[in-house]
Amino acid sequence: MIDVLAPVEQEGTKAVVRNWLKAVGDRVAPDDPLVELETDKVTQEIPAPVAGILSEILMQGGEKAEPGAVLGRIRLEEAATAEPVAMATKQELRRVPAAAEHYSPAVRRAAAEYGIDPATVERSGKGGRVTRADMDAAHEAARAVQSSPAPVQETVPEMPPLGGRSRAIRHSPMRLAIAEHMQMSVSTAPHVTAVFEADFSAVMRHREKSRQAFAASGVSLSYTAYIVSACVAATKAVPEVNSRWFDDRLEVFDDVNIGIGTALGNEGLVVPVIRAAQDLSLSGIAAHLQDLTTRARTKTLTPADMRGGTFTISNHGVSGSLLATPIIINQPQTAILGVGKLEKRVVVREVEGVDTIQIRPMAYVSLTIDHRALDGHQTNTWLARFVETLESWPQ
Repeated sequence: MIDVLAPVEQEGTKAVVRNWLKAVGDRVAPDDPLVELETDKVTQEIPAPVAGILSEILMQGGEKAEPGAVLGRIRLEEAATAEPVAMATKQELRRVPAAAEHYSPAVRRAAAEYGIDPATVERSGKGGRVTRADMDAAHEAARAVQSSPAPVQETVPEMPPLGGRSRAIRHSPMRLAIAEHMQMSVSTAPHVTAVFEADFSAVMRHREKSRQAFAASGVSLSYTAYIVSACVAATKAVPEVNSRWFDDRLEVFDDVNIGIGTALGNEGLVVPVIRAAQDLSLSGIAAHLQDLTTRARTKTLTPADMRGGTFTISNHGVSGSLLATPIIINQPQTAILGVGKLEKRVVVREVEGVDTIQIRPMAYVSLTIDHRALDGHQTNTWLARFVETLESWPQ
């Protein structure tokens, strides 16, 4: 037997078994897609490590897979052909009575720990299987009943249903992982947000002059490329923004690895990373952005594409918001930039000593910090350098 393992490198996020692409008894070849794992950042296919027959599925859909966990087992091709035992068909497997059902090790451990018969538990796994999450839910429900106080003998007015008719939308593993990560960040770090305003006039002029030349080389020049470049300049002024907090020290990174929050509609979002952005030109940043954004929206990113970020940009203005606060820090980083909607606004500008009213393309930009690691003067210095870089972009 050869074990099918969950990847060891997972960037600190919990993976959940999403779907088995093969059934017990199926013959597999090396690198055949075998099972899908999903985290808050990516869905990846785990390939078959060897040729053989899928003999056991140990973790069902919805179960959490820790790094290195055994997902299933494959009987080697030679062993499979040598054994005179015929494999059951999928139809025969479905007809196995409940009493003879094979439960995963996680479910069996939960049954022993909680004293709950898996056969009595409401099932949510693929094909009506019991998952560890089902066992945990049954245990919590039993505890709630045991710990609830005796009912008070009084008349309680019947509450009308909220909103009338409704429908339930089951949380996806990605949504649950995002929720857990966001709650952890808010609980871990004291969030403080500072807001500046940026004039994009210089950036718009440069982009208008340069976009055709970039397009001729196959690269789309987006405003985000300028924002990434300005982040690098601001981080040179305040390196501590590009850091990680420890109880006894602040680890300041030399490489500015910038994650770009990319929305996937109702499914959630992913954060692909531009590595060592301080070594890239505007053209290099634009090319990396185009590649990562395209692969994010076609769901072809790999875990490596989202690993190692030291700072994050949330360009929430692309969906219309002027300001969002606080934007939750992508732990274990210490800061996150928010960029609001770019729109024309009336501003006052001094021209030859006289105040004038002008129409300029403006956006609110915010920096949310972990106040354990950074203070207000560092935050404002970073934002001031960021805005200055955009507003003085060379033509």
